[in-house]
Amino acid sequence: MELADLTIAEASRKLRTRNVTSVELTSACLEVIERASQLNAFCWQDADYALDQAREADRRLAKGDASGMCGIPIGVKDLFCVRGVPTQAASKILDGFRPEYDSTVTRNLQDRGAVVLGKLNMDEFAMGSSTEHSVYGPTVNPWRARNCDDQRTPGGSSGGSAAAVASDLCLGAIGTDTGGSIRQPAAFTGTVGIKPTYGRCSRWGIVAFASSLDQAGPMTKCVRDAAIMLRAMAGHDERDSTSSNRPVPDFEGALTGSVRGKVVAVPREYRVEGMPSEIEAMWKSGVEMMQDAGARIVDVSLPHTKYALPAYYVIAPAEASSNLARYDGVRYGYRSRLDSECGITDLYKRTRAKGFGAEVKRRIMIGTYVLSQGFYEAYYRRAQRIRTLIRGDFEAAFDDGVDCLLTPATPSAAFPLGAISESDPIKMYLNDVFTVTVNLAGLPGISVPVRLDSNGLPLGLQLIGRPWEEASLLNFAYVLERQAEFNQKPRKWWLQ
Repeated sequence: MELADLTIAEASRKLRTRNVTSVELTSACLEVIERASQLNAFCWQDADYALDQAREADRRLAKGDASGMCGIPIGVKDLFCVRGVPTQAASKILDGFRPEYDSTVTRNLQDRGAVVLGKLNMDEFAMGSSTEHSVYGPTVNPWRARNCDDQRTPGGSSGGSAAAVASDLCLGAIGTDTGGSIRQPAAFTGTVGIKPTYGRCSRWGIVAFASSLDQAGPMTKCVRDAAIMLRAMAGHDERDSTSSNRPVPDFEGALTGSVRGKVVAVPREYRVEGMPSEIEAMWKSGVEMMQDAGARIVDVSLPHTKYALPAYYVIAPAEASSNLARYDGVRYGYRSRLDSECGITDLYKRTRAKGFGAEVKRRIMIGTYVLSQGFYEAYYRRAQRIRTLIRGDFEAAFDDGVDCLLTPATPSAAFPLGAISESDPIKMYLNDVFTVTVNLAGLPGISVPVRLDSNGLPLGLQLIGRPWEEASLLNFAYVLERQAEFNQKPRKWWLQ
């Protein structure tokens, strides 16, 4: 096994026993990154920057002053601020921006000795489900369908993070999830991705998309790695008013592998019309796996699920239109050139017209419309009421004794790049059909790879947990992972 193929747990053991150094581990990842340019997963990378961190991690390991993440090479989604490192959110409008501060999540990881290899590609401002809406160009999924050389999407918006982990360019990565942007790309790439409870990880220093929905989380090769990484990322932050001061549990220690007697619910409303037979078969198989592990399966109703997508695509653009108003070309980032007769309004208009991509402009316009006078009550206020009802559906299920819910993560396997036209954005938005409810309700959710479809592409199941009970959710995911025994890896065509 190559060093870059290791999981975080495996690498941590080797680092602690001095069987490998962080410099060796980091160098192995850097070599693979250099050979994997076809994937376009990394959008910024500096070997000296990474190796300096690795040498410091080795010094800490030698002293015995090391957490489970010390010396582990990771990738960071381009939405997270890292001091002195280009941070563009995959947008032209942030061209040249190098923050003078770290996001709390990246600071937490680096304080524990994690090695940041570089920044990862994404959909511009996290708006997309395919990582095609990026100033850096699309990221390519390392998985290919059998007997087909079509390039596939790794999902989005954290597609660079998912592709990097699946292709062993890094041992783990961080992403953000606003409507499924960790869980959907994890499912498309055969990796594990967890969106924690809203407030578990600080949003400070993350370029905002929709502030009431955004949440950071890890993307890893296995559930144990997700538990290790989440513990290092999470914690209270006084700079984020939505950050919880609840203690951060030992998530790895909670992986007992037993769910005997626990209640797993299957929501009726997730059996959507036109669901592919392979997705339905995988879901049924997942139910059987949890039964075999000793869990009790019940059906539940979440009656307001059908309103989740429309509500999400009112609330998220509304918050985005407000958040993105700060990008005007005056203080930092891209600025359009003007002639001497143009005023400040022209500067704003031209900068934003050229600096934002088509999908971002579409969502800004939708958001501005639903917040405008005469439409606020009809759209935004109504969507917020629906959000409350959706949260209530989950609360009722948990009050009835449900420990977690089991659903598909995506309505399909990874589709080819370019398969969904920009002229039909609704088709792309439907990729979030199983994931947006979790964000609207602020719950934790995790995607676990379960099997390959008939074309040899990975499929994942989603588990949804009680608020603040990520430890229990990770244990359910650990059991599902062991039952599924998914150990397939993509053929490394990009290194040939």
